[in-house]
Amino acid sequence: MSAREKPDARRQARAAAEEAAAQESLREVYREIMSRAPEHDIDPTLDRVRRVLELLGDPQRTYRVVHLTGTNGKTSTARMVESLVREHGLRTGLFTSPHLTSVTERIQVDGAPLSAARFVEVWEDVAPYIGVADRESAESGGPRLSFFEVLTVMALAAFADAPVDVAVIEVGMGGTWDSTNVADGDVAVVTPVGMDHQRWLGDTLEAIASTKSGIVKDGATAVMSVQEPVVSDVVRARAEAVGAHLLREGYELEVAGRQVAVGGQVVDLRTPAGLYTGVLVPLHGEHQAHNALLALAAVEALLSGGGALDAGVVEAGFAGVVAPGRVEVVRSSPTVLVDVAHNPHGAQALVDTLDEVFEFTRLVGVVGIMGDKDAEGLLATLEPVLAEVVLTRNSSDRSADPLDLREIAEDVFGEDRVHVVESLAEALQVAADLAERDDAVGVGVGTGVLVTGSVVTVADARILLGRP
Repeated sequence: MSAREKPDARRQARAAAEEAAAQESLREVYREIMSRAPEHDIDPTLDRVRRVLELLGDPQRTYRVVHLTGTNGKTSTARMVESLVREHGLRTGLFTSPHLTSVTERIQVDGAPLSAARFVEVWEDVAPYIGVADRESAESGGPRLSFFEVLTVMALAAFADAPVDVAVIEVGMGGTWDSTNVADGDVAVVTPVGMDHQRWLGDTLEAIASTKSGIVKDGATAVMSVQEPVVSDVVRARAEAVGAHLLREGYELEVAGRQVAVGGQVVDLRTPAGLYTGVLVPLHGEHQAHNALLALAAVEALLSGGGALDAGVVEAGFAGVVAPGRVEVVRSSPTVLVDVAHNPHGAQALVDTLDEVFEFTRLVGVVGIMGDKDAEGLLATLEPVLAEVVLTRNSSDRSADPLDLREIAEDVFGEDRVHVVESLAEALQVAADLAERDDAVGVGVGTGVLVTGSVVTVADARILLGRP
């Protein structure tokens, strides 16, 4: 080993040791946060988060905010907004949920997740103040901050410390009482609203829309996708009540054209400021074109007061968008696709994308669904594109028992097309074997496996298949 190589080797060894220590500290912090009430255990109040932020000096007021809610499309749209803003030379924060591989993915600065070491530092910075709020809540008979509330505090504090110019924040659930609603969005984006999380949001579209529209704040701009009439009425009424400027897809906003392209699609997007033509969006599916429209309108409202943006910057911003777990090819021969569709609306967007982009002659589904979801609706939507389905479970304790799903699936697919495999790893292998069963050529041409039903199912599969 040369004299030059020895210092390099020592530096590499030291860096590896530091990263290992940071990962261990991250695991300890994650265990602490996970010991709190989970994301789906909701206590609808902003009081605890507001108290912590007050103690921290209200960091959420130090940057501009784009706030997103809806039932489907929030994360993809948030990623597009962030990329467009960052392409304008501004420093960005991005808070999305849930994560696929590491909790650090949820809090990003300048398009990159916090490092393990930085995530731990942020926790150590806010933990004393969270402790104060926990004690005050306990004294009044209330709970500690929940898992999601802690992450919200960490994200808002990390963005202020960076510091960022703009934070793009995705609602966890609902809107009005979601912990992210402590931030006042300059722009509020409402993606398609459907029936989901009825236990917490209500069992009618009107009730769900009422909760979600709570992110539209005084004097803000609200950007809304095409919705059911009752949802549109609720959001419009909220905008009028708080003096917000409303931009609606189908009225002020339009996807004026789109063509399938290699690696995505080329779209023409119309806003009140003008027509942007020939914009490459490197994501599959018509729904992503509509997400792109919302993102573009949101960034226009934020950065130019509704005026047109530089076309070259817009093209570069969209070109840099990535959306892991959204119609993502993670393996070939046979092709393995993963998609986070977890309700009928999301499943229909997935089916439409498969029909438009892929030419499968035989596609086998691996489906793991959460116990509180509309399993029948999701399976019925997927049935036309799946030759067979393998029911399994994911790593969440909320995962539906695949044996309990068998009867539902057999009513939809017929008994001969349904298989039950407890282990996701085994289910992937079974599905691959089923997909290639009639493959005379033996190279996986036209055959594929689709993993879907839950974000957790997709996350588990990506890890098993070696995706970062």
